[in-house]
Amino acid sequence: MFSITAAAVTFGVVFLAELPDKTALAGLVLGTRYRASYVFAGVAAAFALHVALAVAAGSVLTLLPQQLVQGITGALFLAGALMLLLRKDDGDEEIRRPSDQSFWKVAASGFMLILVAEFGDLTQIMTANLAARYDNPLSVALGAVVALWSVAAIGILGGRALMRRVPLRLISRIAACVMLVLAALSFYEAFTG
Repeated sequence: MFSITAAAVTFGVVFLAELPDKTALAGLVLGTRYRASYVFAGVAAAFALHVALAVAAGSVLTLLPQQLVQGITGALFLAGALMLLLRKDDGDEEIRRPSDQSFWKVAASGFMLILVAEFGDLTQIMTANLAARYDNPLSVALGAVVALWSVAAIGILGGRALMRRVPLRLISRIAACVMLVLAALSFYEAFTG
């Protein structure tokens, strides 16, 4: 059964955590050099694959005792919050340009960039955590993929304007606070359940 709550929470957490990520900036750079729709197609496919893997991993966690899952989930949310609070700016990474503007070359560049950069990333781990927490893979997957696609679209189409108006540090702090609340809720459920 689809859960609006699980999808909405997943969307919010993943969106806030991904927005200041370097892959959003990489999408912005690719979007300024190539046709936006080509870049988005590749990036969107890579994010869909990452979400599928994360939800599968989170679904496996639901086979464990619920208190243990809540404790693990709480610890991972706490670790994610600390990673966001302590993250240092790595600067811009160089992105390899395809030799031409063909759909397949541009989309493949976007796909490979995201596939490699996001593997084991914080948002993938958070998606797995949320899949375990809510035991609703479809809702979590939908929330996560829409969040990641939204960030990609913002990065590709209008990231520069947003980044000028909203400091990345503020976005990271908001995401960290949301994750701290989720960690506290998970720990509470682990110890009282």
